[in-house]
Amino acid sequence: MANVAFLGLGVMGYPMAGHLQAAGHSVTVYNRTTAKAEKWVAEHGGRFGATPADAVKDAEFVMACVGNDDDLRSVCIGENGALAAMETGALFVDHTTVSAAVTRELYAVAQEKGLNFVDAPVSGGQAGAENGQLGIMCGGDQSAYDAAEPIMAVYAKACRRLGDSGAGQLTKMVNQICIAGVVQGLSEGLHFAERAGLDAKAVVDVIKTGAAGSWQMENRYETMVDGKFDYGFAVDWMRKDLGICLDTADENGASLPLTALVDQFYKDVQNMGGGRDDTSSLIKRLRALNAD
Repeated sequence: MANVAFLGLGVMGYPMAGHLQAAGHSVTVYNRTTAKAEKWVAEHGGRFGATPADAVKDAEFVMACVGNDDDLRSVCIGENGALAAMETGALFVDHTTVSAAVTRELYAVAQEKGLNFVDAPVSGGQAGAENGQLGIMCGGDQSAYDAAEPIMAVYAKACRRLGDSGAGQLTKMVNQICIAGVVQGLSEGLHFAERAGLDAKAVVDVIKTGAAGSWQMENRYETMVDGKFDYGFAVDWMRKDLGICLDTADENGASLPLTALVDQFYKDVQNMGGGRDDTSSLIKRLRALNAD
């Protein structure tokens, strides 16, 4: 068993850290809102640190799951940041979805300090985190990944190294690009069924086992038909991720016309007040456009 620090106790990090403690690791947590860290310790045991630097003392592995590039920089190299306080040879694993550029920046800082750094964004949403069934896409040195993989296995359904530093983040971009198109297609299909006077749930029950089937269809069609959008990854966070995808595409020359379009559709949902709704709320926009 290992000494592990976990930085960031949002909807993903909170259960992920819990899995580590339940597996027998000695876990110290940090959260920007101290009350949440105190609550976690009351539920799971372990301890909490007042700052990232405090939390990572004596940690062999430091896992992070925060909000965005700036949040990650803050916990890593900001005031009382983690990297300056970690012991030589310790390993930082970043589960945040951020740009590949900030990943490579922090990887270089870690290397200078004699530390290891793996970018390891996750997919599977809150349910995947709670059930320990996340997909984890990793970038970094092979030796660092090999050391981190048994720790991540506690909450992983699948975990794989895709290449050098930044490769995990680039793979997560592929994931988000694919999700955006699938959710828009599912939204249009359900909306069409409704406008055609069909029982949309019955329609999906027929088509979901065929070529049209997808995870989104299997897990979201009923709540989409019912107009319930509190079941997963928020629109605000999806727009952050798609912004990273589009910025990276500008750099590498990839053409992402559908992703750019769906990003604007999500902006429409935000303007409707749906920024905290889950990503399947794209169908709300279609219903609003075609309301009788």
